[in-house]
Amino acid sequence: MVTTTPTLPPAPAAADVYYPESDGQPVAETDVHRTLMFELIGMLQAFFRADPHVYISGNLFVYYQEGDPRQVVAPDVFVVQGVRNQPRRIYKLWEEGVVPAVVFELTSRSTRREDLRSKYDLYERLGVREYFLFDPLGEYLRPPCQGYRLQQGRYRPLAPAEDGSLGSAALGLALHGRGTQLRLYDPAGQRWLPTPQEETAARRVAEERASVEAEARRVAEERATVEAGARQAAESRMAAAEAELARLRALLSDRGQAS
Repeated sequence: MVTTTPTLPPAPAAADVYYPESDGQPVAETDVHRTLMFELIGMLQAFFRADPHVYISGNLFVYYQEGDPRQVVAPDVFVVQGVRNQPRRIYKLWEEGVVPAVVFELTSRSTRREDLRSKYDLYERLGVREYFLFDPLGEYLRPPCQGYRLQQGRYRPLAPAEDGSLGSAALGLALHGRGTQLRLYDPAGQRWLPTPQEETAARRVAEERASVEAEARRVAEERATVEAGARQAAESRMAAAEAELARLRALLSDRGQAS
């Protein structure tokens, strides 16, 4: 009996490998997690708006091994420093050449094993400088906001400040867990970063104030125009009256001389 070795199809070239953009899973665990994710992305994007080489995203597939689409992770929020800030469908480490500097995971009881083990180990191995976890519903983390910084290739827990905040050296910001919110404070600018909703509300107030001020200027200009016209009309009437008086005086003088 003659045996034959089956012919296997050639391995696909790197360029032919398909890297999916979605796994069909929900964006976030709950409404709270989803809202918080969008708020964090919005606050960070606004803070780094002027820097064209800081890219911020969330729930985006990050592929870290060329040729193997199974080697993928989707951080809730991540910040990459040193790449072009432009829209992406996926993030390939071997093409970008830069590992995220900071990763945020909005954790829950159902994701705790992944967040504290597999993702922790992966981010450490990839060289993510800072890794923050926030448990907005307070399901298991005590305190609910915790962070790690890479030191000599290993993650070391960050000690909270006296006010309970965690400092991010990579971002230059302080993280404050407040109930279901994770707020960011800018020590250099001495200000809280506004959420997208707060920024929109502040912009609306500023626009309304500008509109009121513009209307007040318009009314003032109209009043000034009316007052200037009234003065000019009064001056014209005064000049006409003085001219008429001068004419009458001259007429009386001529009659006196004639008599």
